[in-house]
Amino acid sequence: MAGSAQESTMDRILQEISAVGHRLEGMDSALVSLTAETKSIRMEIASFQTRVLGLEQWGSTVEAQAASFQDRDQELLFLHSKLTDLEDRSRTDNIRFLGFPENIEGEDRYEFLRDTLPKLTGITFDPSLEFQKAHRLGPRRPSTDTRPRPIIACLLRQAQARQLIQRARTQGACQLDGHMI
Repeated sequence: MAGSAQESTMDRILQEISAVGHRLEGMDSALVSLTAETKSIRMEIASFQTRVLGLEQWGSTVEAQAASFQDRDQELLFLHSKLTDLEDRSRTDNIRFLGFPENIEGEDRYEFLRDTLPKLTGITFDPSLEFQKAHRLGPRRPSTDTRPRPIIACLLRQAQARQLIQRARTQGACQLDGHMI
């Protein structure tokens, strides 16, 4: 009986070892499957890391560009205010002359104004009047019967411009060949 008890114990041990072996084979295949899934997950994580790094670099580039745009916006605002200021200042130096008939100035508007204004105002300018610019305002009018276009002039010396304006305020309108100036 001892032999058969030993045999039956051995058979049971062999059956348990066989069962453990079958379980280990099942675990081995599950482990292989798990290893494959882990590798797949690692590859996906590596792909996501690469994409995240790319997005971080893109974000840094966008932030740098945004900062650059803010600097440009500030510069544009500064330049716009400076341009407005310069335009306003250049307009304040202009003197508008009304009533000169069309084409009375001939070929040289500067010479006409340099000679005519001292005669009209009675002011002797030393040095003589010099202009930065002088032109008629607006497009030519087809008829001579209409009101003449004003002449806009900017004098080189502000003191002379102030003298002309002061005299025009005190003296009032002048006449030139029957035209009120």
